[in-house]
Amino acid sequence: MRKLISTGSPFEEAAGYSRAVVQGDFCFVAGTTGYDYESMQMPKRVEEQTQNALLTIERTLTEAGFKLSDIVRVQYYITDASDAGRVFPIVGEFFADIRPAATMLVTGLIRPEMRVEIEATAYRPS
Repeated sequence: MRKLISTGSPFEEAAGYSRAVVQGDFCFVAGTTGYDYESMQMPKRVEEQTQNALLTIERTLTEAGFKLSDIVRVQYYITDASDAGRVFPIVGEFFADIRPAATMLVTGLIRPEMRVEIEATAYRPS
């Protein structure tokens, strides 16, 4: 069974993707940036962007029938290596007890205001 989850972001419709796809026991959450989807504003600080992205991922997982603790893999993309020290404490707080496999990469993102993007894979055996 395949279930598509949307946050209603205009990016999802324009680019033809889902915020998450549930396939069997897995939930694959697309790369999520730090937009506040209620106001469609992007905070300037990477800390706020990281917090927003993680909260969007958490809401998406809940809608899909998963929990944050079901995450087994995360990928972090940051645009500036010097931001890693600002991002680590925030993701560390979210994942302290979960301890998923993780990778952080320094890369460009599609809009200059985007400083962090996070994707996640969750697993919940049926």
